[in-house]
Amino acid sequence: MACFSIIVPVYNRPDEIKELLESLSVQSCKDFEVLIMEDASSLKCDRVVEEYRDRLDIRYYFEPGTGRSQRRNLGMERAKGDYFVFFDSDCIIPEAYFTIVTKRLEQAYADCYGGPDNAHASFSDFQKAVNYSMTSFLTTGGIRGGKEGLDKFHPRTFNMGFSREVYQKTGGFRDMFGEDVDLSLRIREAGFTVKLFKDAFVYHKRRVTFKSFYKQVKVFGMARIDLYLEHPDSLKWVHCLPAFFVVGTVLLLLASLFSRWALLPLGLFVLTVLTESAVKNRNFRVVCLSIFVSFTQLFGYGIGFLEYFFKKIVFARKVDREKELKKHY
Repeated sequence: MACFSIIVPVYNRPDEIKELLESLSVQSCKDFEVLIMEDASSLKCDRVVEEYRDRLDIRYYFEPGTGRSQRRNLGMERAKGDYFVFFDSDCIIPEAYFTIVTKRLEQAYADCYGGPDNAHASFSDFQKAVNYSMTSFLTTGGIRGGKEGLDKFHPRTFNMGFSREVYQKTGGFRDMFGEDVDLSLRIREAGFTVKLFKDAFVYHKRRVTFKSFYKQVKVFGMARIDLYLEHPDSLKWVHCLPAFFVVGTVLLLLASLFSRWALLPLGLFVLTVLTESAVKNRNFRVVCLSIFVSFTQLFGYGIGFLEYFFKKIVFARKVDREKELKKHY
């Protein structure tokens, strides 16, 4: 029986699945099975999976009409391993990943762990800029990436693992925005240990256009309100910063009509992003893109946060989640 069961939900991403499976096929530790859980895709990845049957212990399930959370839970019901690991379809896994995770669990066992993400050398300049923005303290307040930050670390499903016992006690993922953070919170509340394995990182491609990236981070902002309604104590001031950034930027732009000095705070922010990205990336185009991507991230998250704050808290309106999913994915 495989020690790890890797569960990957996918929808219309055969090229990404191929890259993911290729990276899994060359792992230094292969004590795992792979379960690919596909929704009603028009671009199915079943043929890609067939290419790797002689190189991986792999199973493919076609589950039309199911959401990500349901497919992950169905994967866990069918898994044979003792420990469940979750990746997004747009991840590439470093060769030593499972060697590192196995060592960490042997040294100091954790019921649940999560790892950071990184940019692979082959990624486009835009993807590297997105990776910068998603992991920088300037844009996330330190709650993402490889730092514990200003909030307790909550593993996310692009790089997350937990034991079979955790699943049996928590019931797995719920059908909601921010389902991975919701489960991370419930895992802690159930008394399980949760750890960050900083060296167990993955290469995460994320969205590859400004439009798709904006939609993705807007959902993150919307999810934070859903998480607040389920877990009131989970909302920290750091989660509100993008909303403050949106409001503050609009006010500064209006004030600049009367005084150009009003733009100074925005100029300082841009300069700080330029400097930090230059130190991290050493690529002129990535550095320039980092500015636009950072603003996209902050505005997307902030607008999603404000939209759901007014809809769900101020006006107490019900929101059709299925319509929102179709709009943003």
